[in-house]
Amino acid sequence: MSISEEEPFWSTKGLDELSTAEWESLCDGCAKCCLHKLEDEDSRVVHYTRVACRLLDIERGRCTDYADRTRQVSDCVNLRELDFALFVWLPETCAYRRVHEGRPLPDWHPLISGDSSGAQAQLDSVRNLAIPESAADLDNLEEEIIQWISPAGQKADPQA
Repeated sequence: MSISEEEPFWSTKGLDELSTAEWESLCDGCAKCCLHKLEDEDSRVVHYTRVACRLLDIERGRCTDYADRTRQVSDCVNLRELDFALFVWLPETCAYRRVHEGRPLPDWHPLISGDSSGAQAQLDSVRNLAIPESAADLDNLEEEIIQWISPAGQKADPQA
């Protein structure tokens, strides 16, 4: 039996080697990447807000126009096109960040548990916690910074 048959693809391949289907399957649907973020210019730490992108269906935790999102929202980031070293701004639970840092996926991740509700089942999603852009003062996002997602920008503990 070959290594690829014994070990899951996320353990044997780098992010740049994943097929589109493999890449998409790593997403657990938490939608944290779809929240507005603020970066401290001095410390470079990224703080998450509870304000969701206008394309995010908050209840489902899914983008309403995933295929065309980067054209619809000018600051939407296509993770696959980023330098993976920049993934430190993603939450520590993010599978893309975890795979890049050589950490295992959490037990609740759909690829481990077989349960497609994944992040929602673990209450690790923005569902019912985020607010739509239309309900926020986008000029005063500092007031919407949240603590239920740790500030990003630090390298995670590889043992976590």
